[in-house]
Amino acid sequence: MGRLRTGSGPAEDLLIELDRDAGMALHRQIEASIRTGIQAGRLRAGASLPPTRALAAGLGVSRGVVVEAYQQLVAEGYLASRSGGYTQVAASMPPAAAGAGAAASTARPAAGPAARGAGFRVDFGYGRTDVSQFPRAAWLRSVRTVLTTAPNDRLAYLDGRGVPELHEALCDYLNRVRGTSSVPGNVVICNGYGQGISLLIQVLVRHGARRIALEDPSSNDDVRVLAGAAGLDVVGIPVGPEGVQVDALHRSDADAVVLTPSHQWPTGGVLSAAARAEVIRWAKRRGALVVEDDYDAEYRYDRSPVGAMQGLAPDHVVYCGTASKTLAPGLRLGWLVVPPRLVADVAAAKVLADRGSPVIDQLTFADFLARGEFDRHLRRMRPVYRRRRDALLDALRTHLPELEPAGIAAGQHVVAWLPPDLEEAAVVTAAARHGLGVNGVGPYRIAGTGPGGLIFGYAILGERAIAEGVALLAKAIREVRGA
Repeated sequence: MGRLRTGSGPAEDLLIELDRDAGMALHRQIEASIRTGIQAGRLRAGASLPPTRALAAGLGVSRGVVVEAYQQLVAEGYLASRSGGYTQVAASMPPAAAGAGAAASTARPAAGPAARGAGFRVDFGYGRTDVSQFPRAAWLRSVRTVLTTAPNDRLAYLDGRGVPELHEALCDYLNRVRGTSSVPGNVVICNGYGQGISLLIQVLVRHGARRIALEDPSSNDDVRVLAGAAGLDVVGIPVGPEGVQVDALHRSDADAVVLTPSHQWPTGGVLSAAARAEVIRWAKRRGALVVEDDYDAEYRYDRSPVGAMQGLAPDHVVYCGTASKTLAPGLRLGWLVVPPRLVADVAAAKVLADRGSPVIDQLTFADFLARGEFDRHLRRMRPVYRRRRDALLDALRTHLPELEPAGIAAGQHVVAWLPPDLEEAAVVTAAARHGLGVNGVGPYRIAGTGPGGLIFGYAILGERAIAEGVALLAKAIREVRGA
């Protein structure tokens, strides 16, 4: 039995007993022991765990065994990995922690857009990023720099567009990485995509718009609600394998369209160059506005970068970006690159909404971008998410080869189309009975018709939890077919 002291702070005993004749892998025994200690309250929230090398030496195992155990507990939500290489007991426990079996492999509860409020064993909820990987040390350096060097007048009221430092840093980044044609004077900072689209709808209505088009299927439930409340008609434009069907857009009589052209949500299609050119011709002919939601284009794995549409027609396309999928949604940092004719109106709507976004956060992000920390963070996270995506695809091939994955080359989710004999709602319901959270495509359709499919968000799940989740889904599907 290994008996060690924890790292820093008020030390607590970490008692782990390994039985090499038990027939259970050593990393699973370590997981079970730590998990039980947390559930029983012996390891308090925030307590530091020993470094992996120290714990491995004390237990007489390889460091890789301890690393695998820690990574699984981080994926389950019991532990939190902090910058600097140390690990702590998470501040909040998964809802399933109380009463969970010591050797159970659970996943974090749903949070964000796909939250359902249930404690699933594994939850493939979409729209979540791994906030445990937030670059705290680098962010703190930028905070300190800002508090030390920011001019006093930056702390006063500013205009509705935000701070100039962030406008310049964003334009440098977006023009370099996303191929935009942005200038600092056309950037408006907002509190995430949700506020940004709300400001745009207000401006569209004031300019006489009557109808707005959305991709079908689409995650833009907020657009439907906001547009309806503002008196706009909402029309769905069908999505094919390569994104929105432009011929249907021509027939829509819309004054604006919201697109996810670089990685369509949820199907994952990429709008072709010819289709992009045709959308822009449509916008110019009608005097319409294209709203480009570039929500996760930084995460790509098996394809070359796809540039933003805004770079092709900056006078007709609003570029919408956010830190929610790349850093953390809790930052509430978003940005719009607006055609020059609309900048003043969008900025005025922002002032009316909240007098402007927090200045310290804006300046911190500007410094973070300028130092290259954002690029470094993305380079670090791409292989992490790619491994999780690969684990999902491997599990689907093993357990459910009849499902057809789509949109796998980028992003933080995969759609898998169901064969005709499986009814989407029945599969989702059966999966929940087996402790699995997964969303169907159906609720995100505007017209309400189309093939059945499942949305697998994998960003916050460990590779073992992903494999377990797909195995649970296979059981649920066998149950549906048996019924």
